Amino acid sequence: MSKLLKDSNHMCFACSPKNPIGLKLVFEHEGDICRASFIAGPEHQGWNGVMHGGLLTTILDEVMAQWLWSRELSAMTAEMTTRFVNPVPIGAKLTIESRLVANKRRLFLMEADALLPDGSVAAKATAKFMPVKV
Repeated sequence: MSKLLKDSNHMCFACSPKNPIGLKLVFEHEGDICRASFIAGPEHQGWNGVMHGGLLTTILDEVMAQWLWSRELSAMTAEMTTRFVNPVPIGAKLTIESRLVANKRRLFLMEADALLPDGSVAAKATAKFMPVKV
């Protein structure tokens, strides 16, 4: 890919600091790992006191996408599977980490984990990202 897809209006729900209702995720990179932290507030809950699974899936997806973006690879999620292991209490600091599993001819295979403060897994995701021509 010679160019990256552009978010010209800077309103990405997951990462833009300008989106007033967004998650405002910030990413760091350490070797082959992309990482973000998130603390769910009451507005992020599904069941009482527990983070909504759809939002957790969104964060897992975004951290995997950011792994690619940081390497100047334009790709979009083609398929994603999320396995929920433990509930995420409102107010708990999550650490989300992603990594590349394989680079196939037409797909990037990614995985991500959402970790609770005690190091236990809240959720795991695997995804296939397809390169996007721009």
